[in-house]
Amino acid sequence: MRLQDRIAIVTGAGSGNGRAIAIGMAREGADVVIPDVNQQGAEATAQDIATLGRQTLVLQIDVSKVSDIEAMVKATMDRFGRIDVLVNNAGVIVRQPMLEITEETWDRILDINLKGVFFCTQAVARVMSRQGRGKIINIASIAGVRAEPRRVHYNTSKAGVIMLTKSTAVELAPYHINVNAIGPGLIETPMTRDLIADIGQAKYWQESIPWGRIGKPEDLVGAAVFLASDEAEYITGVTIFVDGGFIH
Repeated sequence: MRLQDRIAIVTGAGSGNGRAIAIGMAREGADVVIPDVNQQGAEATAQDIATLGRQTLVLQIDVSKVSDIEAMVKATMDRFGRIDVLVNNAGVIVRQPMLEITEETWDRILDINLKGVFFCTQAVARVMSRQGRGKIINIASIAGVRAEPRRVHYNTSKAGVIMLTKSTAVELAPYHINVNAIGPGLIETPMTRDLIADIGQAKYWQESIPWGRIGKPEDLVGAAVFLASDEAEYITGVTIFVDGGFIH
């Protein structure tokens, strides 16, 4: 097992990509902290992980609030005594024409998708720097490098995650903390279900993806486990696109 007895935090693991990554890491031997605003979903993920014989800690956390992030780190340290892996997965999307985006919507998207990633990284890196090692994985998106209509705020937040990954990788390298990102393509999750339900949109994506299908959350697990493992010791500041060849 590549993550035997590691302690991993996976934000937003109550559903979708985060859930698949959390379970995938547990399958590789990790104990998993599951912070999510959706406590019911987090509890369901924890139950699945328990069947694998691994420990979990469920926390109702809003990553847009620094006080919640600090509470997450404290609770993790109180329970496990260290943090080996952080997956900054929590995120939201609102599809809306640029001319109609309000300040409230802009702030919500950026606060969760970018501010949350930074302050989770900062809080956990303080622990990892004392440990002398750690793995941080940010969930970016193809939207960070490819503009699409009706999501300028989302595109901006994910482009920020990609640059944040590079910048923090440089700063944290002296502490032997690897910081990398995964850029999913279109993945079938609760967040994208409405888009995929649109027959025209689904047809467009299927025809545009060289691999010939829309992604599943499980498609991200291999990259996440690899980046969290010792095999990725000399990789930092990189974004791996898991998109069936869409960005080419």
